[in-house]
Amino acid sequence: MAILQKEVSQLPESSATFRSYKAKKLIFALVVFLAAVWAGRAYLFPSFPKPDNSTWQAVFLTNDQVYFGKLSNETREYAVLDSIFYLRVSEPLQQGATGQPALNLVKLGGELHGPSDRMYIPKDKIMFWENMKSDSQVVQAISNFLKQ
Repeated sequence: MAILQKEVSQLPESSATFRSYKAKKLIFALVVFLAAVWAGRAYLFPSFPKPDNSTWQAVFLTNDQVYFGKLSNETREYAVLDSIFYLRVSEPLQQGATGQPALNLVKLGGELHGPSDRMYIPKDKIMFWENMKSDSQVVQAISNFLKQ
């Protein structure tokens, strides 16, 4: 042990200064790296606002589809939509008929492939979502459907 202390004390002062400089440089690089990771976290993993469970949401997707239901923030990559409804446009059957196409609110689940009433949506496919007011026509139509 005494030999080791003697060897360390006999090191030139410039070598000890070099080690101190190297340690400071390493600590600085570590701090810069951690700051970059912390700043990049917001870009790589953007936060998803927490939906209000007491209201219905309209979810607008990047493929121009719109779904209505109860949205929840399930995982980092996926949002979950339950109690799903969507709008179906009904065109007039007769060619040359005038008038606006009719919009019908449809409950998900009666389609040919028989989907369940839960949809996992990749968060990067959601353009935006909105809470709907209780007096909106869509929420009133949903409420009427659920009363049946």
